[in-house]
Amino acid sequence: MQDNVQIECRNIWKVFGADPHEFMRRHNGAPTDEAMHNEGYIGAVRDVSFDVHQGEILIIMGLSGSGKSTVVRCITRLNDPTSGKINFEGNDLLAADEKELIEIRRHKMGMVFQNFGLLPHRDVMSNVAFPLEVQGVDRVAREAKAREMIDLVGLGGREAYFPRELSGGQQQRVGIARSLAVEPDVWFLDEPFSALDPLIRAEMQDEFIRLQKMLKKTIVFITHDFEEATKLADRIGIMKDGRLVQLSTPEEMVLNPADDYVAEFAKNAPRDRIVTVQAIMEPADSGKGGNGTGVSGRSLIGEVAEQVLNSDTPVNVTDSKDNLIGTISRERISRALFSKESI
Repeated sequence: MQDNVQIECRNIWKVFGADPHEFMRRHNGAPTDEAMHNEGYIGAVRDVSFDVHQGEILIIMGLSGSGKSTVVRCITRLNDPTSGKINFEGNDLLAADEKELIEIRRHKMGMVFQNFGLLPHRDVMSNVAFPLEVQGVDRVAREAKAREMIDLVGLGGREAYFPRELSGGQQQRVGIARSLAVEPDVWFLDEPFSALDPLIRAEMQDEFIRLQKMLKKTIVFITHDFEEATKLADRIGIMKDGRLVQLSTPEEMVLNPADDYVAEFAKNAPRDRIVTVQAIMEPADSGKGGNGTGVSGRSLIGEVAEQVLNSDTPVNVTDSKDNLIGTISRERISRALFSKESI
């Protein structure tokens, strides 16, 4: 396993039916869709492999029934996979017994779900401190940590409020603070913002970005919203019928969707905030460039669009050392911004 890989998943299957393990054995661990259908089995997750790198935000998305939540439940062993391999921080997670699993979840995994899961009879302080209470941390220490997390998510002064006295966004902040109180190595979030109103959702996305810049957690995040995914993710994995169709950066997914299914997700993506100049530039021809003040290859196309669209000739593109690396034309940036097809 690579040094920076925190979670390693290989050939994960989750099959539902009368006897999934026997079914998998009969089909040598790789049943066809036809075999599934004919024998009455459901392949919720089908031969999925990927890594999660330390400090990255990996977003898994897809339509309802695509398997996105099931694959995360397999990673956390809330549902054991039917077959496959999962390494967590270099250790075989599937070999862990119940006691070891409880310790891993208490100390190394943080989880946030769509329904918040707050305890209605406990105030904010008690809700956030609850996982530390379960760990046996003494009251003074757990409340100090809880207060730190409450301040971190911007709820200082509301420690004595009960969930019913908070807005939806505030309740979600409590859920986030609670999941962070144990200082998890990996943070799992299952559609945490989908129940929120659009304005509150956008606010929580910004809050999430702020927290990640501070905490640099390894995050696995589930959503069905492609624009949310492109705003938050380092990489996006799109699932369909239990299979991982494409796993790539948001930019790569927008520019080169693997198939029509992915392209449908990506067609309305805000390209101006996703695609960089260097991804669509034309290479410099034998050191010759365009005219005018150059733009950085790392700039987003939305940041340079006005300059390029107002130029009658291609604009130079430079690297971090101001070396010429290409040119960007008005036609090329127009296509990137306004065409719904692959660039």
